[in-house]
Amino acid sequence: MKRREFIGLVGGAAVWPLTAMAQRTGQIWRIGFLTPRARPGPSDHDAFSDAFMQGMSDLGYSEGGNLVVEWRYTDGDYKRLAGFAAELVGMNPAVIVAYGTAAARALQTTTRTIPIVVAAAVDLVGSGFVASLAHPGGNITGLSVIDVDMSAKQLELLKAFLPNLSRVAVLSNPGNSAHPAIFKHLQANAPGLGVEVVAVDAATPQAVERAFAEAVQQGARAIIVAADAFFSGQGPQIAALALQHRLATIGIYQDHVIAGCLISYGQDVADFHRRTAKYVDRILRGAKPEDLPVEQPTKIDLVINGKTAEALGLAIPLGLRVSADRVIE
Repeated sequence: MKRREFIGLVGGAAVWPLTAMAQRTGQIWRIGFLTPRARPGPSDHDAFSDAFMQGMSDLGYSEGGNLVVEWRYTDGDYKRLAGFAAELVGMNPAVIVAYGTAAARALQTTTRTIPIVVAAAVDLVGSGFVASLAHPGGNITGLSVIDVDMSAKQLELLKAFLPNLSRVAVLSNPGNSAHPAIFKHLQANAPGLGVEVVAVDAATPQAVERAFAEAVQQGARAIIVAADAFFSGQGPQIAALALQHRLATIGIYQDHVIAGCLISYGQDVADFHRRTAKYVDRILRGAKPEDLPVEQPTKIDLVINGKTAEALGLAIPLGLRVSADRVIE
């Protein structure tokens, strides 16, 4: 039994009447899922896709039962998004889920009719995906993140840990259209904190290694991991490189901090994927994306890894320890 099938069956036990009804009517739903993250192995845990499937299970769907999911992972290669988008659209699924701005853009370019639910992307209105938060107006809806506005706060948090911090590297993905805006926002806010920001680019695991080495060469003592669907799946690698190069790290992904990064400050993207299931369910029941308002985060979480702080010789400021939603000791 596949890992996701097991999750679906276990979670579906609590809502068996819905599943039983679908099975009696013979209805099997086919949906697509497009993500730049790396494809998990048979025994691997993928926090985001698993959260989505748990959400679907809670609503009475089980993969291999009344649900078929066409998973398409690009393993960090954004150039593959267009091909996978065309492939999924050609299957004419009931709904396609997209994680990340680039995946959503690839699908928007390919279809204006098949419903698309965005699990998380930067500023759905400003990026041109929807007409407004309340009235999306097309075939796209979902959850919008606010990564650009949070980047300045992430810089402040690093400065709180490192008062003498003067240079910070920003890990960016050249394939992510939202990253220039994030970097520009950081450039505007950095002088007020007495900090200079420099960009280091990566789009593959090998490039991430080179980017950390480049950050050190440029004199950075900390690194901001810009929100990115590919970077989101590289938590263990980023945490290991940060400790190797003794760089304080911050991003939005809580599982990165669990893996060993120093700080995360942002919305819970795994929870976004779980909530995405509700959109998919409503569309399968007949709702139209144009009538489903876009959600934005209502809570921003601060998570700190105390073990990593100790390994880097950093003390957690008392104010941050008190205000943190979680400190990993």
